[in-house]
Amino acid sequence: MAGAATPTASESPGRTRNLVLATATSVACFWAWNSVATLGSYYVQHLHLNPATTGVLVAMPVFVGSLGRIVVGTLTDRFGGRAMFSFVLLASILPILLVAVGGTISSFALVLGAGLLLGVAGTVFAVGIPFVSAWYEPARRGFATGVFGAGMGGTALAAFLNPRLVAWIGYFPTHILIAAVLAGMAALVWFLMKEAPGWTRSNAPVLPKLADAAKTPVTWKMCFLYAVVFGGFVSFATYLPTYLRDVYSFDPSGAGARTAGFALAAVLARPVGGVLADKIGPKPVVIIALASVALLAWVVNLQPDGEVPAGLTFVAMAAALGLGTGGVFAWVGVLSPQGKVGSVSGVVSAAGGLGGYFPPLVMGATYDAATHSYSIGLLLLVITALVALVFTIFGIRGRTKAQVVAA
Repeated sequence: MAGAATPTASESPGRTRNLVLATATSVACFWAWNSVATLGSYYVQHLHLNPATTGVLVAMPVFVGSLGRIVVGTLTDRFGGRAMFSFVLLASILPILLVAVGGTISSFALVLGAGLLLGVAGTVFAVGIPFVSAWYEPARRGFATGVFGAGMGGTALAAFLNPRLVAWIGYFPTHILIAAVLAGMAALVWFLMKEAPGWTRSNAPVLPKLADAAKTPVTWKMCFLYAVVFGGFVSFATYLPTYLRDVYSFDPSGAGARTAGFALAAVLARPVGGVLADKIGPKPVVIIALASVALLAWVVNLQPDGEVPAGLTFVAMAAALGLGTGGVFAWVGVLSPQGKVGSVSGVVSAAGGLGGYFPPLVMGATYDAATHSYSIGLLLLVITALVALVFTIFGIRGRTKAQVVAA
């Protein structure tokens, strides 16, 4: 059996270093994964895209990044985090370079295809959850997965830096820089990262493991909740630059800075959600998060006027989504059987990614250019969050703090 919950793993020196390395890897991969979305305005201008086509373009990396997590999570149980982190980092380099070429020659087809391949960077999440869970005892897995989940701060990095880098050094050199970061991070992981003591390779065939994960009731319950909270974060983070341009008339740098603030708020809230789940149980955390998302999505739909009211609304929305992602994955880390954390988390994180794939398509297709309104998409988010809230309250049994520790 894997040594995920053994005292040896939890007390071993080096777990902080490995958690930091895993989180840094996630930052680099999220930066690459969101490189297309954060330059949406550039592609609109140079590729002459309409809102619907823009929605398709920014959603492409999310699609592969979501489905790929299922397989990558299961392979992590077999090959370990060190090997799979290295693979994801190196496999993301060619797509980012193809995106650079496609944008330089103004080829929509090449950017779209390369963006699809770039989805491999988004599979990093399914590697990190089982890897960091193996280093920490169940009572602290909310903390561990929350800290690792803060690696989605790469989204904030991409939103803030990419438009500025394009202005400072040019479009093509910006992508070369991202590729260099991926390569450097791969070297650090390969030479410095180690598996948790007691971790053993799982040689079970991939398809039966996925089928077994699919038969676990907690898998599908967590899939639904994670599709709402993490999917909400991904869709906002990828489409927000376009939204801010269309609704509030921000330029690319201004929209990027505000999107970075949104992502940063979610990043900071995610470990808080994990720690709170360790202390009071995941259910109350997820309930608070979903209720806040529903309320704030309604407020966003009202298009609050003024920098401060609008800014605070989006920051609060990000914090609610971040809190929810931390709470949901604390549930996953505790309830997943030993040896199945990778396969279960792979399926759940795939659902989260798919939850972020469809909203940009809906937003682009339902945008009302006459009124500069995305009301239909936002009202659908309100309804979805309310359904998830009711499901959490009545459809999932909660756990007390003591029960979480015992699990």
